[in-house]
Amino acid sequence: MKLLWIFRAIFLVVIVAVIFVNISSEIMQLDENNEPSDEVLDNNLLYVTWSSIGIVIFVFLLDILTPKNKLGALAGVFFGLLVGILISWGLTNIVDMMVETYRVPITSPAVTAIKWTLGICICYLVISFVMQTKDDVRFVIPYVEFDKQTKGARPLILDTSAIIDGRIMDLCHSKLFDAPLVVPRFVLNELQLIADSSQKLKRNRGRRGLDVLNKMQSDPVIEIGINDSIIPEVEEVKGVDQKLMMFAKATNGRVATTDYNLSKVAQVRDVDVVNINDLANSLKVVVLPGETMEVKIIKAGEEAEQGIGYLDDGTMIVVEDARNKIGKDLVISVTSSLQTSAGKMIFGKFEEFAQRRYDNDQRRGNRRPFRTDSNENNNT
Repeated sequence: MKLLWIFRAIFLVVIVAVIFVNISSEIMQLDENNEPSDEVLDNNLLYVTWSSIGIVIFVFLLDILTPKNKLGALAGVFFGLLVGILISWGLTNIVDMMVETYRVPITSPAVTAIKWTLGICICYLVISFVMQTKDDVRFVIPYVEFDKQTKGARPLILDTSAIIDGRIMDLCHSKLFDAPLVVPRFVLNELQLIADSSQKLKRNRGRRGLDVLNKMQSDPVIEIGINDSIIPEVEEVKGVDQKLMMFAKATNGRVATTDYNLSKVAQVRDVDVVNINDLANSLKVVVLPGETMEVKIIKAGEEAEQGIGYLDDGTMIVVEDARNKIGKDLVISVTSSLQTSAGKMIFGKFEEFAQRRYDNDQRRGNRRPFRTDSNENNNT
């Protein structure tokens, strides 16, 4: 932004110099017969000065009061200095037409001065738009990028919960994501605050997140970087979640998180989000009603006669008529399943004890078929 203000200051100096040079020129007092005339001088100074000041104020206020313009919305008008020159050329023809139509009492040098002022202002406005929307230029002019922070695929922006969770590192090793990972500076600051918390649980979570981030940075397979850029739209809002939304929009990235509420907010704000829990749930084996499985009952359920067990991946199993079978391995029949962003639950009913099935299978395996026995008798 400092560079933009320097450019604005240069523009003001240049435009003031051009106006001063034009109004102080001796040709401003020459009429159509190239003879000095006070009336011509007064008219030229009046029209050149006030029209130039009006154009400069209008253009400068338009630039200052619209800091969030998007090049995509103005691509038909402004997308480079070449377009600015073409627009200036078209507007100068309009100036000539207006002077001739309304018979404005100014000479050709005065008209030329107005054209120069208008051309400089249009070029300034185009360059200002390009500087403020430099990351969007490539959508208008293919293969052209201006100091873009992340190139290639859309970046995957990690929030605090995704880093602490740690599964994103395994997903990157599986080559499921080919996009670079980005950790904004404000996310890293929040992670550090959690690690410095006085509460032991939060402190352990924060330290785990820092350890995961350190492993990912030292891993040659994973492309990850800390983004220290200062984006005005991001700095204006408060709260890490809101900053994430604005940062994702500014960098055209996707947010990776395990936070269910953040996922919903991102959908409302029209921001692409990758919920790691949703991704993990979609990769789990689908169980159909009527299938049987083995599970160990860990604790009692909320409803009467319910027992709770878990699969190796953490999926909760709710078993009917298993409240008094805590600590035992059961064979259950699946009745239904429920899958949400918060996790997956499987409902089933008790069939038999797993040890009893094992014993039955062993007995069936040791029983020798009758045909085999008869063959052996014949051989003897």
